[in-house]
Amino acid sequence: MLDAAPPVTPQPESERPNLGTRLMRRKPVEQLVAEGGQGDGGALKRSLTMWQLTMISIGATLGTGIFVVLGEGTAMAGPAIAIAFVLAGLTALFSALSYAELAGSIPVSGSSYSYTYATMGELVAWICGWCLVLEYGVSVAAVAVGWGQYLNELLDGTIGITIPEGFSAPLGEGGYINMPALVVVMLCMVFLLRGAKESARVNTIMVVIKIATLVLFCVIGFMGIKAGNYTPLAPLGVTAVTSAASLVFFSYIGFDAASTAGEEAKNPTRDLPRAIMLSLAIVTTLYCLVALVAVGAMPWQDFEGSEAALAQIMRDVTGHAFWSVVLAAGAVVAIASVVFAVLYGQTRVLFAMSRDGLMPKVFAKVDPKTGTPRINTIIVCLFCGILAATIPLGELANATSIGTLFAFALVNVAVVILRYKRPDMNRTFKVALFPVTPIVGFLLCGYLMLQLPGVTWAVFGVWMVVGLVIYFFYGMRRSSLATAEK
Repeated sequence: MLDAAPPVTPQPESERPNLGTRLMRRKPVEQLVAEGGQGDGGALKRSLTMWQLTMISIGATLGTGIFVVLGEGTAMAGPAIAIAFVLAGLTALFSALSYAELAGSIPVSGSSYSYTYATMGELVAWICGWCLVLEYGVSVAAVAVGWGQYLNELLDGTIGITIPEGFSAPLGEGGYINMPALVVVMLCMVFLLRGAKESARVNTIMVVIKIATLVLFCVIGFMGIKAGNYTPLAPLGVTAVTSAASLVFFSYIGFDAASTAGEEAKNPTRDLPRAIMLSLAIVTTLYCLVALVAVGAMPWQDFEGSEAALAQIMRDVTGHAFWSVVLAAGAVVAIASVVFAVLYGQTRVLFAMSRDGLMPKVFAKVDPKTGTPRINTIIVCLFCGILAATIPLGELANATSIGTLFAFALVNVAVVILRYKRPDMNRTFKVALFPVTPIVGFLLCGYLMLQLPGVTWAVFGVWMVVGLVIYFFYGMRRSSLATAEK
């Protein structure tokens, strides 16, 4: 067990640190753990089992990437899309190992934000947390955008009507507002406000449904495979495959969601590493199987512009609309579960940042009845709902990927630093082949970032500038460590 953090006493004016020292101030691991679960007005409830934590990670990961982004990725990589998923999965695996070690050592809600706070200092922690806001918040919006495509497929196959394009697509894609995207975020908000345990039960049901849906697709799609669809394997070249890997990396965003539940897990040091690794293994296996079956059952050229490709394949293979309706129904549930789980992760990251004083205190206020950050949840859901209703999917997916890759890169660095600075710390999981594994993880993240288009880097740069302005004018002066120095 970690000892409680010693109290911090105010320093005399002459001994207060300079700017450089303030930017590098770290929060000790013991202090992070001691503060775990405590919010303004109450504490988060420890109620989640290892199975529920695994379902949270799968719920946050398995969804839009395979149901929606698969079409765009296949149009880029051709039949080699499965290889692109493997490359993205390997990048996620190296980072997942680092996440697993840190989640077992620092079981708190802040995920990579908290890990960098303990190892690289407050400024880097803020940058990482700001990237997580981009990762979780924007990915919720991106996922919600894709939900409307399958909802229309389901409505068309069951009652013969669809939501008019003006109300099912954002500006720039033929519409005015994406109402389905807004609706799914609001529905998830209602369930999240009921409490972590109740939310986990709803999430588990949805995850089981979407896994069953994808397995059904593989069984039926297998009957329509034509060997000729796999050749040539990489018609647009190797560079196109790596670019597709950068795009479909969006499909792996969320495997770290279990680490945001560190303060609501019953046995976090044991269960968090297991949940992270198990969820990534299940998701990667399903992605590769679905990608192989999909490109075998439909020529890769036909994927371009298709945002409901799996439903189309089911219809073409069977000759009956019924099976495409079944898949569309599963996709509606699947994508909703991603929105649900990622919103959960976003609120917990903001909870940790708020408790540290880097975000307004309202995000750390806990409702004593439900044990959830109620106001935090409402604000996040309203913001993400509006974003989803007005911004096109493609721009959101790329912006999410670059923020996530940056945060993952920092986690790999944090593992190395903590191993050397705190070698005797109790670790329930250790990265194999240290330090090679985290170094490779860092390099892979950097490589995939470089494959993203220039406009994505421009958006990321603007996001970082905005974040730094907020930090220097708000967070740096109001953080709990800064307050303790006064």
